Amino acid sequence: MAPTPAPGCTLIRPGATYEGKQGLDYFAGVSAQSVGSRALCMHLLTIPPGGRAKAHLHANHETAIYLLSGEAEVLYGEGLRERLVQRAGEFLYIPAGVPHLPINRSRTEPCTAVLARTDPNEQESVVLLPELDAVAD
Repeated sequence: MAPTPAPGCTLIRPGATYEGKQGLDYFAGVSAQSVGSRALCMHLLTIPPGGRAKAHLHANHETAIYLLSGEAEVLYGEGLRERLVQRAGEFLYIPAGVPHLPINRSRTEPCTAVLARTDPNEQESVVLLPELDAVAD
């Protein structure tokens, strides 16, 4: 009996973008939609100067963020009462189900990050929390 061939590798070149439910544009990366991933989603996000996401959470999956450049203020937790500032070169872990809202407070510099999630679908488990959006203002 012949061995089953290993699945092939897929190279994804930058270019394609999509608008996420969170109100930001993402550079498409690894996902169920792009390469048939079964347990991972990874993409690139740039928050423009003064930009922010909508308040949201990711049901049933974790998120890891590595900030490449800039600085992001992240409001998180119940009622978005907690706050942290992530700087370039730092990692951030967000557990499943934790409300959060990233903000680029800079008026001149974009903020760019690599995001990885344990759900291979780019947007399926995003839950918007519009009642919390005003907290960031």
